Amino acid sequence: MSELERTEYYMKFKIENKKRLIAVLIAVFFMGLAVSLLVRVNFGTDPCSSLNLGISSKLGISFGTWQVIFNSILLVLVFLFDRSQIGWGTLANMILVGYIVDFFTWVFDRLLPSNAFESLGIRIIVLIPSLALLILSAAVYMAVELGSAPYDAVAFILARKLKKVPFRVVRMVWDITAAVIGGLLGSTIGVVTVVIAFALGPVITWVKEKVNKVL
Repeated sequence: MSELERTEYYMKFKIENKKRLIAVLIAVFFMGLAVSLLVRVNFGTDPCSSLNLGISSKLGISFGTWQVIFNSILLVLVFLFDRSQIGWGTLANMILVGYIVDFFTWVFDRLLPSNAFESLGIRIIVLIPSLALLILSAAVYMAVELGSAPYDAVAFILARKLKKVPFRVVRMVWDITAAVIGGLLGSTIGVVTVVIAFALGPVITWVKEKVNKVL
């Protein structure tokens, strides 16, 4: 490869990574917004958020702060067993999502009346776009491949260690365990939790095809 070709390749690599990083930051922002809305309508959230919402409420600290602590603990395991899972996307997810949820929760507490989501009709109206936004933004985040969230990375590591157990089984048990613990600690486990478990995989595949064409 000539010097010119190496320079062109390097510049293309930088531009592509910059696009992917911007995509990750946008996805993380909308993930936080979606989770905050799903908490409001009280139909459940994704298993990881359910777990962390339950633990943070029992500890009496903010969701965002506990997310950072929880993800930092898991990140140590990921660092020890599979550093290839770690990237800029890992840091963006573990640090930003929880605090974005806290921010929008703070905003909604001040702008919306306390009974804003008492009506079942309003809750369903808010639920549908919020759930779609969460699934789509999470799919974009994963499809960009700039690192896995520590929660997701641990599932990949477990699947690799348990060679005879299919990944989908490992992931299902991992998510169910998180959801059950979250439910026992007071989080709502509902239709959202179930839909995310079944819908996220196919959406990731579809989004990944689109992302690879654009980025």
